[in-house]
Amino acid sequence: MITRRMLGGLAAAAVPLTRPALAQGARLPDGPLRLVVPFPPGGPNDLVARVLAQRMGNILERNIVVENRSGAGGVLGTDNVAKAAPDGRSLCLTSAGAIAISPALGAPMPFDVERDLAPVTLVALMPELLAVTPSLPVRNLQELVDHARKNPGKLNFASSGNGSMPHLAGESLRAAANIDITHVPYRGAAPAVTDLMAGQVQMMFADMPAMMSQVQAGALRPIALASAERSPLLPEVPTMAEAGVPVTADNWYGLVTGAKVPQPIQALLHDAAARALKDPGLIKAYGEQGARPVGNSPAEFREFIAAETQRWGDLGRRANVKMD
Repeated sequence: MITRRMLGGLAAAAVPLTRPALAQGARLPDGPLRLVVPFPPGGPNDLVARVLAQRMGNILERNIVVENRSGAGGVLGTDNVAKAAPDGRSLCLTSAGAIAISPALGAPMPFDVERDLAPVTLVALMPELLAVTPSLPVRNLQELVDHARKNPGKLNFASSGNGSMPHLAGESLRAAANIDITHVPYRGAAPAVTDLMAGQVQMMFADMPAMMSQVQAGALRPIALASAERSPLLPEVPTMAEAGVPVTADNWYGLVTGAKVPQPIQALLHDAAARALKDPGLIKAYGEQGARPVGNSPAEFREFIAAETQRWGDLGRRANVKMD
């Protein structure tokens, strides 16, 4: 579970750039920095990265170029930064799937998270929204659970792929509510949402941006949010816990660099990211996508990664989840 200590507070994160002694004498090499996004352009991860790059670039007085390197659920782009020159010029906005879920579920990994990556900060939490096709005769979570119990094995839940956060959120619901529902994996959220609207599958968890336009248009019915708090974008939609099934499944994006980057430069990068995540414009841009900025310490982020790896690994093994 996500704890207050793991996340830290936004107020604690917004520290002056000169506070840590290590950061005072640090100097980045000349030239632009690059922020690798290990997913295609246009998705939630990409948007979060571009907003962060602009703010961090202003603070560091450097151009930060966003570079999309997709593949293997974020693993390939993260590996690129793990193996980059350790000069602090290469960063990655990686994801839960790449550095917690994939290692936990035994996917082949070209890097070791503990050995090869230096956590900088947890950047943002992205809640998973549970929605159903409008043809399903349910209006809230309890009605959905009751319907599933009356029709064991007949409800399908879509996901963006085996071992994805939407898949694990669905497995969490299955276990917590003790219902028999069938997983249908897709290659990405877009085709899954299309089939959900058409009624080919009946329910789905997804990052909020993947379904917001369809929810707002009435093409999908929102049921609950798998997060610790409600979203201002859908204030009438309860959390899973409020609706009676205590499931939390926030997707998340975190900033990492190579483990061999000198500690003073790691501290400098952390300070810049923490300041950027307190910027009102960034907070507004993230909020418009349903994301919540964090900005904790490297130690807290490392602890968070370990806890998430343990959590999803335990669930995945109990549910016999296999990665693609």
